[in-house]
Amino acid sequence: MILSSTESSQTSSLCNTPHRSLDLGVIGNCAFSALIDKMGCIVWSCFPRFDGDPVFNALIDTSDHASLWSIKLENYVRSEQFYEPNTAVLRTRLYDINEQGIEITDFAPRFYERGRYFRPTTIVRRVKPLEGSVRITVQLRPRFNWGRLSPIITQDSNHICYVGSSQILRLTTDVPLSYIIAEQQFLLDSEANFILGPNEILTTSIENTARDFEQNTIQYWREWSSRLSISLEWQDAVIRAAITLKLSLFEDTGAIIAAMTTSIPEAPSSSRNWDYRYCWLRDAFFVVRALNSLSEVSTMEDYLRWLRNVVLRSSGGHIKPLYGIGLEESLPESIVEHLAGYRGQSPVRVGNQAHEHFQHDVYGNIVLGAAQAFYDQRLIRPAGLFEFKYLEAVGESAYKIYRQPDAGMWELRSRARIHTSSVLMNWAACDRLAKIANTLGLPAREMLWRERADTIREYLLNNAWNEARGAFAESIGGQDLDASVLLMAEVNIINAKDPRFVSTVEALERSLCDGPYMRRYEAPDDFGKPETAFNICTFWRIDALARIGRHEEARVIFKAMLAARNHLGLLSEDTHPITGEMWGNFPQTYSMVGIINCAMRLSAPWDSVI
Repeated sequence: MILSSTESSQTSSLCNTPHRSLDLGVIGNCAFSALIDKMGCIVWSCFPRFDGDPVFNALIDTSDHASLWSIKLENYVRSEQFYEPNTAVLRTRLYDINEQGIEITDFAPRFYERGRYFRPTTIVRRVKPLEGSVRITVQLRPRFNWGRLSPIITQDSNHICYVGSSQILRLTTDVPLSYIIAEQQFLLDSEANFILGPNEILTTSIENTARDFEQNTIQYWREWSSRLSISLEWQDAVIRAAITLKLSLFEDTGAIIAAMTTSIPEAPSSSRNWDYRYCWLRDAFFVVRALNSLSEVSTMEDYLRWLRNVVLRSSGGHIKPLYGIGLEESLPESIVEHLAGYRGQSPVRVGNQAHEHFQHDVYGNIVLGAAQAFYDQRLIRPAGLFEFKYLEAVGESAYKIYRQPDAGMWELRSRARIHTSSVLMNWAACDRLAKIANTLGLPAREMLWRERADTIREYLLNNAWNEARGAFAESIGGQDLDASVLLMAEVNIINAKDPRFVSTVEALERSLCDGPYMRRYEAPDDFGKPETAFNICTFWRIDALARIGRHEEARVIFKAMLAARNHLGLLSEDTHPITGEMWGNFPQTYSMVGIINCAMRLSAPWDSVI
């Protein structure tokens, strides 16, 4: 049986919420992800991978044609939402005026089976009544080609297919299909199961498949979480951040995306709307290092597979700051004109112009991201001479360009300078190569890289310092301030107690801080002065305060950042210093990294209670 999408009911309201926000949960399985609002409505999911077509796009489409998957409760009045502890399985409870309700369980299957990880591009939703008799309406409205194309809907005995021009989604369910197609309200008197994914036949019953997938997925995540070496304090925050970072891994290639969304503005009506569904080498390094600190090294191993391909393909030449998750080198930026954007704040961008940039800190981020592999004996494939040789090619590039201007880590589109943060990472590349050479017993190479590192260090410390500002400036010979110089202590080019670094922290606080929050830089960029605080900068400040001895202040600010998370413990890229609202792409790996790093630094030690 075939129906056009216009024959199904498309006139009822979109979810149970009239206002989009980033109060969202995320589910995923290291292949794709989905974002779900407080009312259990899936408002964002790209198929068949993170950077694919958003078949559910209501997060950035305000029209009546927005694509979504909602499960609405009759006479709904309130909801509650939480994760099954230590997992990526999300539960949403909806209640009506009589305090009767339903529980929606959402997850993407992930578990080990037949010698490999099973991670299909599949969303499983299980709905059960909590008490009494309730009625629900299921609105399943996928669209294709960035919302331009309505699917052709075909119905069989126990499944519905949504057919686009290049992919088919198959819903298998034990709910009467007529109710789904017509969006007909019906009585829910027992558990209902929904499995949406590729056009494949289930090998067991719908109920057994959904139940087994849920149990196996819960078991996987609990076992994964149990192996983390977490802090004594803020354990829930660290575990949730770690799971979110793991969900940002595209396991097929090893790439790590910066965020799961595109075009959530950095600030209201700012047009600072970017597509973050790609792998920035800078962001990926920070993710790897944060998870390594929790003794979760498998993500590093996966990422190094991807990184080796990037470096070897460059043949010692220019390396881009970001690549597609399938190693795509070209990510041309375009605007989807027909989509209004998050809260109607266009543009909606696909691709990212930054792939054309020269961002010289990338070389240091590559070496830093790979360095632990030369020391960690737990790895299945530890790094050795072969890996050192290809990293030396990266170091050669770092040394060659450390005095050349670039777009900087903030990806300025119309201004090039010799950015302090880029020179810092050029130094880090040479410094780590010297240390790796020592570990490998290569004294001549160690001497070469140590001399180069010392040369860059002297250049940076002498020329980035601005006496009038009493701080290291954002560029060589510059006078503007930039939070990225806080990384100087983190990568150990300078002692945190050095008076110049202490003075820099104080100057940054005077110029860039709004209460607990910190902006990226003070100088206007292509879009004017930044309005919102960049969360990772606030976390860098917390780390710096702890390093220079202002430990209690650091704890106070860290608690403020924990309070800025949404109800599920997730953070986006930016926080508005006045409203406290989240802005920017979501969930942002940089921000979740900051939670882990600061918790590990600030927490009381385990031996204080054991």
